Amino acid sequence: MDIKTALLSKFQALYGRAPEVVAYAPGRVEILGNHTDYNEGYVLSAAINLGTYFAVAPRTDGVTRLTAGDVMETVEYDTAHPVATKEHSWSNYVKGVQAGLNEECLRRKSHDTDRNVCATGVDAMFLGNIPLGSGLSSSAALEVSAGLALSRHFGLEIAPLAMAKIAQQAEHRFAGVKCGLMDQMTSLFGKRDAMVWSDFRHLTAQTVPVPRDICFLLCNTKARHALVDGAYNERREACERAARYFASVLDHPVTALRDVRWREWEAHKEGSTDIPVCAQDTERTDRNVCATFMRRAAHPIGENERVLEGVECLKHGDVAGFGKLMFASHESSRVYFENSCPELDALVDAAKTIPGVLGARLTGGGFGGSVVVMVPVRNAESVSAALGHAYESRFATPCDVRAVVCSEGAEVTSDQ
Repeated sequence: MDIKTALLSKFQALYGRAPEVVAYAPGRVEILGNHTDYNEGYVLSAAINLGTYFAVAPRTDGVTRLTAGDVMETVEYDTAHPVATKEHSWSNYVKGVQAGLNEECLRRKSHDTDRNVCATGVDAMFLGNIPLGSGLSSSAALEVSAGLALSRHFGLEIAPLAMAKIAQQAEHRFAGVKCGLMDQMTSLFGKRDAMVWSDFRHLTAQTVPVPRDICFLLCNTKARHALVDGAYNERREACERAARYFASVLDHPVTALRDVRWREWEAHKEGSTDIPVCAQDTERTDRNVCATFMRRAAHPIGENERVLEGVECLKHGDVAGFGKLMFASHESSRVYFENSCPELDALVDAAKTIPGVLGARLTGGGFGGSVVVMVPVRNAESVSAALGHAYESRFATPCDVRAVVCSEGAEVTSDQ
């Protein structure tokens, strides 16, 4: 039974009727451009053939009943006033989206006095097949699928970029993760057989065709990461402080690390220990703190240049050159950003020794999750087996390896 059919069956059994709207949003794989989105930089990513379905049916009492279809746990809350909670924290992603839609409803209501859709309730359920904690952004798939289904139910026409921002704010305000827009934009703008090349300063997305003779393997280590624990937010704060330092010493405008070139980082990495990185009069200079901020900054600065070089490689069919950039990206994650882990490093190290592998790197926020590996299609089966064997030999536990397809973005799949 496929995921959508299973969701419809569970929905009918629990709520006693079919849903009014069903929406789907894919997960994503980040190919190049790690932690560059919130630094106003570039990312090459792709929507994948794993995702989340979200179904809704109307209620009239202003109550939302939300069910996680995998564990069949249900929470109830006031549709017009959702509140984040520690219990059933998975519900916060949907509550945050609902809060954003409520705000949009109220804004539009000022122009339409008969509109009061925020007061209505829904029965809702979601079900997906993205492994949790795998670094494939199950959270964004849930947010986007919920946003599409609920906005259609409320009768709201919301542009894709605006929907991505609503989903991002849900993560900021309700889940406590100051994520960028990469996950949500990739889920919404994905195209089959193509990567999404996103510019997060201008918030634009275009597609770059994937060569037909290569594919991507996802290696899920099952090492769980928890970005809410503060590691993600600490990295973001370090980048913001480093950007303020560069703005104080470079002779051109710097509003984010996108504006800093690698040669400028190399020229100033040592001198940064002499003045406060934050350029705040009240902050005490600490050489170790300054050095940490500068080391963190090296990663997104280098990543932005690797993405631009990678686009050129793809345009000229240079898959070998693109693969080298993937390996360099992982090394930067490991050394500068320190968002890798032994499981991810072991897989990338193994990939370097396996015939047929073109490139490999961690994908997503890091601190666990998955490695993405680029291989010729003809080598996919043998490389998958070799990677699985290498990982199990090292950690005495299997690693899930699967080929993924660059897929279409999110959509409403049925509207009764």
